[in-house]
Amino acid sequence: MNHRESRPSAQLLIHCPDRKGLIAAVTDFIARNDGNILDLDQHVDATRGVFFMRVEWELERFRLSRETIAGAFETECGIPFSMHWKLHFSDEMPRMALFCSRLSHCVYDVLARCQSGEWRVEIPLIVSNHEDLRSVAESFGIPFHAVPVTPETKPEAEARQLALLREHKVDFVVLARYMQILSADFISRYPERIINIHHSFLPAFAGARPYHQAHDRGVKIIGATSHYVTTELDAGPIIEQDVARVTHKDSVEDLVRKGRDLEKIVLARAIWKHLQRKVLCYDNRTVVFG
Repeated sequence: MNHRESRPSAQLLIHCPDRKGLIAAVTDFIARNDGNILDLDQHVDATRGVFFMRVEWELERFRLSRETIAGAFETECGIPFSMHWKLHFSDEMPRMALFCSRLSHCVYDVLARCQSGEWRVEIPLIVSNHEDLRSVAESFGIPFHAVPVTPETKPEAEARQLALLREHKVDFVVLARYMQILSADFISRYPERIINIHHSFLPAFAGARPYHQAHDRGVKIIGATSHYVTTELDAGPIIEQDVARVTHKDSVEDLVRKGRDLEKIVLARAIWKHLQRKVLCYDNRTVVFG
């Protein structure tokens, strides 16, 4: 961990109607309280007239305590400029639950990144609707909970899952190829805090065996998409996407292999951006700060 990462900082994500003086107001708030800005990024959606901003500053020597920053900012900037904002601190340790089914590639990748120390995050549990990946969880020393889901038992299954998330004080959920559709009630408990990953053939090749469908059509690129989950299936705000080229020489197995590689890296990028508090949702879209 480098010197900058070891020193705690505050992070603000802001969006509000665009007008003059917004950057000046926020930076003046930080400067007047002896804050040293580490990073600032902003964007204006001229069509919608909306201002977006992410700013991060050191807490060392900052005059306001953590407990008083939010109230002071709301009074001095939030209310006067009609801002919607979220405040985070870099040394907070998020707690992430992994949901999976039978496919293991994304689960292995996420667990390896956490175990290596690449990410600052805790994984208190893995939840699955099948027993297949229990040994994977156990090999990483993470509690595994199998909660079978059928159309008849879905409400009871989700109630059990939500109870587990509350018990383990989970901050956000990653669907690492969890092959179940979450109910609106479940999603409402974690707005903009459930991250999904899937192939990018939708809506062209929906349903079972999408890679076989794509191969039959002779596609020239394959891709993966990671997004926040909303009640509209696979249509939530997109965090990250990527593609790979394929040719007529690639078999179905080649497409599946390349597709799974993409799913791993795209999901990892999305989780990283979320952990860095660099994703701001607005109107079912995202502003992803660099």
